[in-house]
Amino acid sequence: QVQPVESGGGLVQAGGSLRLSCSASGSIFAINAMGWYRQAPGKQRELVAAITSGGSTNYADSVKGRFTISRDNNKSTVYLQMNSLKPEDTAVYYCHVLRRSVYEYWGQGTQVTVSS
Repeated sequence: QVQPVESGGGLVQAGGSLRLSCSASGSIFAINAMGWYRQAPGKQRELVAAITSGGSTNYADSVKGRFTISRDNNKSTVYLQMNSLKPEDTAVYYCHVLRRSVYEYWGQGTQVTVSS
């Protein structure tokens, strides 16, 4: 089992920045990738950004150029730096961990609210 724990959400004005963190504990060996998803009210959960153990990254088109994902493999921690935030970025952000290419683990989520 892997337990991801998020932190760093909050309320920010449009154009502002926030940094999310997610630390994974438990059976953290053989983690392939870590990332962030988000879910806004009435919408499906969607991928925001992900990073593999080798450092390859993937971003949703809507956040490219504004968000940056990074990872500290030694600490099994992933970060999401969010700049130039927009009201449409408002959502619950979930940390996602993929282990052995099969097992998926989710954090409890952290609320990000961007006011206009």
